[in-house]
Amino acid sequence: MNLNWENLLTLGNLVNILDILVVWFVIYELIVMLRGTKAIQLFRGVILILVVKVLSSYFGLNTVAWLMDQVINWGVIAVIIIFQPEIRRGLEHLGRGSLFVRMRHENEAANKMIAGLDKAIQYMSKRRIGALMTIQQDTGLEDYIETGITLDAELTGELLINIFIPNTPLHDGAVIIRNNRIAVAAAYLPLSESNLIPKELGTRHRAAVGISEVTDALTIVISEETGEVSITKNNELLRGLTQEDYLKFLRHELVNEEAATNHNILETALDWIDQRIHRGRR
Repeated sequence: MNLNWENLLTLGNLVNILDILVVWFVIYELIVMLRGTKAIQLFRGVILILVVKVLSSYFGLNTVAWLMDQVINWGVIAVIIIFQPEIRRGLEHLGRGSLFVRMRHENEAANKMIAGLDKAIQYMSKRRIGALMTIQQDTGLEDYIETGITLDAELTGELLINIFIPNTPLHDGAVIIRNNRIAVAAAYLPLSESNLIPKELGTRHRAAVGISEVTDALTIVISEETGEVSITKNNELLRGLTQEDYLKFLRHELVNEEAATNHNILETALDWIDQRIHRGRR
């Protein structure tokens, strides 16, 4: 069967493809805007209501369908009120520039955060200062953030070191990092009940594994007994990491390599254009 590309690549089909891409981009930006917030749970509730509406109409459940219609009709106003912080944040993101620029800025912030973590890890590991630091990823950690003491501070190595100095008010518990900032300190994380965790590991390691069992958070643990650096993610415990090991892991998980590559390609292209312009002037 031969495809007639001239019939497929018509103006109408191209417009339909563009229409689908625009809708996909809007949905993607909406998910990015809502991830890591309690609003994502409300968003799932909206999806559930729409599913119930479709099923009730299909199976002829007229009363349920009527109730869902009323919820949807009045829900538009409710959604605007409930999602007001997220809508405002999304509009602010749109005003900051293109997706590429935003990703580049996020990478710069992630690299700065990694440098601060590295400084703190090196200091505390050499002095055997126990520490537990959890970095929020796609899954929100609000339930655990509420158990800690709010800081909302810029992440620096010095601040992390001061938090975990023994016998200080904030040293017991976990630091939770959100959006490259220290959200809270002295937070409580769920303890894992897994029998696979070596018995010589203490509460910090069980908490690190526990949070990795229920979320996609990345957690760094420094052993108070040995100074060993460990990382947990997706229910996996990586022990005995060297500086090179954990830096490589953190960059892989937290830095968008594609954005960095695109940035280098763009810089190369701009340099090439600039050189051509200068040659033309000569």
